[in-house]
Amino acid sequence: MKRLFLDANVLFTAAHNPTGKAALVIEEGIRGRWALATSRVAVDEAAHDLRLKYPEVLPRLTPLLAAVRVVPHRPDRACPVELPAKDRPILQAALDCGATHLLTGDVTHFGPYMNRPQSVDGLVIQTVGDFLRSQGLP
Repeated sequence: MKRLFLDANVLFTAAHNPTGKAALVIEEGIRGRWALATSRVAVDEAAHDLRLKYPEVLPRLTPLLAAVRVVPHRPDRACPVELPAKDRPILQAALDCGATHLLTGDVTHFGPYMNRPQSVDGLVIQTVGDFLRSQGLP
């Protein structure tokens, strides 16, 4: 079974747009198509950004998280690729929890490693859209 780690921007987008692709990823996880995980760092960032930009949809985040395992990260874990300090905890947590995929919209920092699992200890980093297309979903 695929084990998806969701970055903060995926959580943010799922809460902001409940009919969008990020929400579909979570819905399919609820149905058992794949396992879902994220980290406290990602949850806190998503909540912070929702509070700032769309406070009216912040309550949507909690029910989404009911289907997502929140995992810790080990800050002492070596990061296998060059990333800004704020992105390292995301990659570390994804690797620590045994995720097969890290879904993120951050193509600026994660873009060079997307669809290159050989460079990231076997972890497939993709956008939500790329992941869904690879699974035969819209």
